[in-house]
Amino acid sequence: MARFEIVIGYESMDMEAVHAFVAASYWSPGIPFETLDRAARNSLCFGIRADQAQVAFARVVTDEATFAYLADVYVLEAYRGQGLSTRLLDAVFQHPALQGLRRCLLATRDAHALYARYGFTPLAAPARLMERHRPDVYAQPPPAGA
Repeated sequence: MARFEIVIGYESMDMEAVHAFVAASYWSPGIPFETLDRAARNSLCFGIRADQAQVAFARVVTDEATFAYLADVYVLEAYRGQGLSTRLLDAVFQHPALQGLRRCLLATRDAHALYARYGFTPLAAPARLMERHRPDVYAQPPPAGA
């Protein structure tokens, strides 16, 4: 039986493994490694390892005072159904840097029930929020000088 360990911090992540999953996900298909790596370096990262292999990941973009955005949450399919998403999100929401925030957002296609257990609800005032969404940005060539 696998021994699961929660790890926190970019330095503890296997970014090759994280990239393999996220680049094939519905939310970031084709994201270049360098882009995801830069995003992770500038986020608060959480993972679960099973016998040293990265099997789950989440990152939080935050100012550590008022706002956070939860992103790139996953548990590898072979490890689902073992309570790992709960263990991962418990670690996220118990982290000292994420206490007392006024707002935390996320986007999900299919895990509404999981996130509802952590207090997430549909937007109270969706007309107040806007987005600049470019779903095909990773299919474009990088800008000159980038």
